[in-house]
Amino acid sequence: MWTIYGQDHLLKRLEHTLRQRRQSHAYLLSGPTHVGKMALAVNLSQAVNCLEASGVPCGSCTQCTRIAQGIHSDVRVVAPGQGEDARSARTRIGISDVKEALRRVSMNPYEGFCSVVIFDGAESMTDDAANALLKTLEEPPPQVLFLLLTANESAVLPTVLSRCQTLSLLPLSKDQMVEQLTTAHGATDEQAEQLYRLSRGCLGFAISALNDSQVLEQRQADLEKLRETLDAGLETRFTYANEVASLFGSDRDGAKDLLALWLRWWRDLLLIKEGAEEFLHNMDHADSLRVQASGLSTPEIVRFINHLMQTLSSLDSNVSPRLAMEVLMLNLPIEAGQV
Repeated sequence: MWTIYGQDHLLKRLEHTLRQRRQSHAYLLSGPTHVGKMALAVNLSQAVNCLEASGVPCGSCTQCTRIAQGIHSDVRVVAPGQGEDARSARTRIGISDVKEALRRVSMNPYEGFCSVVIFDGAESMTDDAANALLKTLEEPPPQVLFLLLTANESAVLPTVLSRCQTLSLLPLSKDQMVEQLTTAHGATDEQAEQLYRLSRGCLGFAISALNDSQVLEQRQADLEKLRETLDAGLETRFTYANEVASLFGSDRDGAKDLLALWLRWWRDLLLIKEGAEEFLHNMDHADSLRVQASGLSTPEIVRFINHLMQTLSSLDSNVSPRLAMEVLMLNLPIEAGQV
């Protein structure tokens, strides 16, 4: 059975080709963070190896079970992580990562029907790594499935994109989210509505927040740090920039999530200026947002939103995180927190 929820537009397409064993050799799974890309990748890995061969993973055979547990020898995840010395963090998928994955899949599957390589964060591949993969995508070996996961499709090498079939995962609607959280995860209606607003329809975040109170506690701490930085002078803002840059070196996704939190805060400021408070993301901080918005003009807010989006895009390229963050802080309106 599929464990991914709310993506029926994709599952209907996939089931027919999987049942006939005519699936593509490479898929690009695209969508926002926590929308379910890895869950779908695991399901696809199960489907092509499931003993039932029905086009839908049964979830209970030895193949499906071992893949779900992350111990199947023919399913590999390649992602930015620790360097070879286990001390230095890497924020890119390098050519050595790709070559090692390709070397392994050049051999026949060991315990399943199909070898699967999941590139988690495909936008973080270096150009050399992407070009090395491209050669294999052009002439793929038999019994191999490549799954490229990305939250920023535009940052993936266009020639690689052209060799993949794109599966775009969509955030859930409010009704879908509330129904799933209340019926399957025991949330109250109030909890479900709040989590829908905070997750922007991405079920993975909502479930994590529901099961782990530290998720929302960390959000609160990050928002408090954001507000402190807005109230501070340039020296404190540069200190914060260095903290985020350091975080990017050890936890790429965590740093980008933090900047996404900033982006949602500034979009809320714009919504207040435009009289659309009912759409606020951070509704629980509405009073603070109103106070800050009163000291800023709409053009100032729009300009900084553009700078934030550019910073997020730059961090998917080979730029210095520290430089990108310092430039962002230089473009932060001086009056942002001084009202």
